[in-house]
Order: sequence, then structure tokens, then C-alpha cells
Amino acid sequence: MIYETAFVVRPDASEEIVNSIKTSLTETFKEFGAEVLVTDSWGVKTFAQPAESGLKKGAYHYFMYKGAGKLNAEIERKFLINENMVRHMIIKLGEDKDQAEIVKNYANPNNTQVQADMDDEGGYGGGEDKDKKMHSKRKSCYFSATKTAPDWKSPKSYSWLVNEFGKISPARVTGLTPTFQRRANEAIKRGRNMLLISYQSNETAR
Repeated sequence: MIYETAFVVRPDASEEIVNSIKTSLTETFKEFGAEVLVTDSWGVKTFAQPAESGLKKGAYHYFMYKGAGKLNAEIERKFLINENMVRHMIIKLGEDKDQAEIVKNYANPNNTQVQADMDDEGGYGGGEDKDKKMHSKRKSCYFSATKTAPDWKSPKSYSWLVNEFGKISPARVTGLTPTFQRRANEAIKRGRNMLLISYQSNETAR
């Protein structure tokens, strides 16, 4: 099975501490016979809203891997006992047979060229707000029409579905199909959990 895990560490954590977390994670993958497919760092971001601890920023790191068994339980255990960890999440992405496509579809959310390409292809970049509103007025599904999907890692893909008070717009307003409305709701909840979008508004992390 293919999984992804993202975690956020305190912005004042030293490089040595961050490397020790990554090394521990890598050793856990090796112990359980997992294969690492993607590793990435998204840098320090200003949270969409402060964490419970009061922190306003954190450093984001990402791993995609293929594994099974009790691997995820061990990763979760290690994350929970690490005092430098602010947030973390583990998500199932798909079956082993879909590995090539899943890896190909990964894009660093900070990659400005990727965002520009999405805009050119009718994606969900910032310049597509007018198109989104037109789809909503026509009650047609924006994601189906543009062949894109909401991705929790990229707030631009779903922040337009949240109003200024933090309420998620229903399908009768957005025009999304039931499938994409569910996927959007899921992306928003995950984005909120990782402090990429606010619970109280549609403000996103920077």
C-alpha cells in the first residue's frame, strides 16, 4: 500500500534535531521493509491560525512510502512522543499497482512553476477565481471540467470552497458532484489539521 506522511516541527528546532527525526523515520521504514518513494521539505510556513501551543510557524516535511503491517502504528508512536513535533498526519494514497501514477502526481505545494502550469491548464491557481464562480453559477463541477482535484497539500485547490467565516460551501452552492464535494471536504479537514487553512476563515498558511 502507498502512504504519505507529513509532519511539522517547531520552527526553532535545530537542523540536528530535524535530521534525527528524519533518520529515525528512515530507520523505521527499513525495519519494516518499507520503500521510500518521495522525500521533500516545504520549509517554514506561517500557520493559517496559531497552534494550541501558541506557535505561529512551523517547518513542514514530507515522505511518501510503500509499506504494510504495523509500520504506521510505529511511526505514529514515534511522532507522539517527540516534543518537537507540532502536527503530523498519515494518509493512505492507493494500491501498489498505482505507484507510478501516484508518485508522478506529487507536487511540492511551494513549487511556483507547478502552480503556473496548473493555471495554464485550467487548474486551481489564484487566477482561476472567475472560472470557479462561473462553474458554481452554472451548477457544474469545476474539478470535473478542469480534470483536477482538491489536494490537502495545496490550499489553493480548496480554500475557495470555504467562506470568510470558515464554513464549507455545500454542493448546491459550489456545483460540485457528490464525489468531489466529499473529496473537497476531506481535503479541507486535512488541511485544517495541518494548519494550512484556518478553522475560522478561509485564510491559508503562507
